[in-house]
Amino acid sequence: MGIRVANVSKHFGDFRAVDDVSVDVETGSLVALLGPSGSGKSTLLRLIAGLEDTDSGRIWITGEEATERSVQDRQVGFVFQHFALFKHRTVRQNVAFGLELRKWKKEAIRRRVDELLELVQLQGYGGRYPSQLSGGQRQRVALARALAVQPRVLLLDEPFSALDAKVRKELRAWLRNLHSEMHVTTVIVTHDQEEAMEVADRIVVMNEGRIEQIGSPAEIYDHPATPFVMSFVGAVNVLPQGALPLPQPGVLAGSGPSAGGPGGDGQMFIRPHDVEVYASPRAGSVPARLKRLTHMGRDLQAELQLDSGEVLVAQFPREQINYSVIRPGDELHVISRQVRTFVPDYAI
Repeated sequence: MGIRVANVSKHFGDFRAVDDVSVDVETGSLVALLGPSGSGKSTLLRLIAGLEDTDSGRIWITGEEATERSVQDRQVGFVFQHFALFKHRTVRQNVAFGLELRKWKKEAIRRRVDELLELVQLQGYGGRYPSQLSGGQRQRVALARALAVQPRVLLLDEPFSALDAKVRKELRAWLRNLHSEMHVTTVIVTHDQEEAMEVADRIVVMNEGRIEQIGSPAEIYDHPATPFVMSFVGAVNVLPQGALPLPQPGVLAGSGPSAGGPGGDGQMFIRPHDVEVYASPRAGSVPARLKRLTHMGRDLQAELQLDSGEVLVAQFPREQINYSVIRPGDELHVISRQVRTFVPDYAI
C-alpha cells in the first residue's frame, strides 16, 4: 500500500478540519482529494506529509508507520499552489536544491537535474530564473524539484489553481502522462471536479472534514452515494419530488442508494444531459417555457421554467431541436431520462 490513513482526526480549536478519516492509496496510483473550500482535503494532505500533527489516528507510507515521523523522514515530495521557487536561484539550482542538502556529488546532481529537466520538458531552460518563466513552466520546475530526491510519494496541493484555464488543462494532460511514465504514488488536492475526473485513477470526495465517497471517476459520477456527491460532481438540477414524471419503463431510473422512485427527502436530482427537449408533446413529456438558450458548440443549453415555477436546465445535441426557430417565451416539452433520489440516513 502506498499510503494508509486510519481514523485520522485534526481539530483547530472547535473546528473539526478532518474527522475520523480512513483511506488507502494504492502504490503507483494517482488519487484526487476533491471537495469545496473547508472540506478538509488540504489538511489531510498536510497530515500525510507531516506538515501538521494528527490529534488521533495513524498514517503509513509505503508500509512503514509515519505518524510520529518528521517531514524529512517521511520522504515525500510536496508541491504547493504558488510554486514556492527560490527567486534568486536558476531553474537548475531550484531543481538541485534538495540534492545539495543531501550532499549528493556534483556530477550526480548534474545528471539528475538534466534527467528531470528533460522529463518536465524544460531542456534549455536551466539557466533561467523563475521570473523569466510562464506560470505553467514554473509549476513544472516545482514538480521537478519535488521529484529530484526520488520521494516515496508525491503530494500536490491545488498545483494548477493559480493558472489560467488553458494552461491548467494542458498541465493536467501533462501530469497524467508524467505519472504514466513514473508511477510515483501521487495524491492531488483539488476543488475542480473536471481536474479530478481527468487526472485521477480514484477520487476521494470530502465534505466538512469527512469522506462522502471513494471511487473511480465513473463510479463517482454515475453512482453518487450521497446528495452532496451528486450535487458537487457535475452539473445537476435539484427539484421537489414530483416536479417531473419519473422515467418511463425501460428508461434508466438510477440504481443503488440513489435509485429512481420515492426518495424520502423530497428532492429529485437530474443531470442536464438527462433531459430531452422537444418542440411538440411526446409520451411522458411535460410543458416548459424557454427562458434562455445558450450555444455551447456542439450542444445547446436551455434554461426552462416548468408550470410549477421550478427552473430546469437541459443540455442536448443541436440536432435534437430546430433551434433557429425557437425564442425565449416559447413552450417546449421535456422528458427526464434519468432521475435519482436519495433515502435519508434516518430512513435506512
